[in-house]
Amino acid sequence: MLGAALLPAAGWEKLWNGKDLTGWKQVGWGNFVVEDGALKTTGGMGLLFYEVEAFENATLRVVFKTPTEKGANSGLYIRMPEKPRDAWYGVHNGYEVQIDATGDDWHCTGALYSLSKVTARNMKPLGEWNTMEVELKGDVTRVKLNGKLVNEFKGDQAVPERKMWFEPVRGPRARKGYIGIQNHGAKDTVFFKEISVKK
Repeated sequence: MLGAALLPAAGWEKLWNGKDLTGWKQVGWGNFVVEDGALKTTGGMGLLFYEVEAFENATLRVVFKTPTEKGANSGLYIRMPEKPRDAWYGVHNGYEVQIDATGDDWHCTGALYSLSKVTARNMKPLGEWNTMEVELKGDVTRVKLNGKLVNEFKGDQAVPERKMWFEPVRGPRARKGYIGIQNHGAKDTVFFKEISVKK
């Protein structure tokens, strides 16, 4: 009975231990610090990635909040085929599942940044914790925000034309890849208290 009590709830495995950055590596500028049991973004554009393994046909869960500033910006990177070497690797070689309360439908929480817009907005008020689940199944990516499906993207579907240098390079992505979280800018503060996977 004791062994069962130690099993992760409903098959979820924590990728972040809640204490330090064991298993994670930072590239780019800025950093993540642990504050009050959560990862906090600091500094400029950077990427904190899980270097232990890559994931395929799995569901990822992040629990996050943006404190008070309306423009807080971050994201969950998925489907990165290799361990990233710089802050922009995830943008152009994977997908960024956006975290931003103020962006338009292509650039708000739950969107695959500039590639697949949300079909609904379901982010909680600033300062409250949100749960985002991202299912990777073949080349399909599904995003649920606080229990509601807000995005479904198939890797071969049509996407808008690329207009700005900072928008992701278009093209297919790996079915199996590394994941990471973004620290966007010095004025963007986002907290993550859980990063988990269900394989």
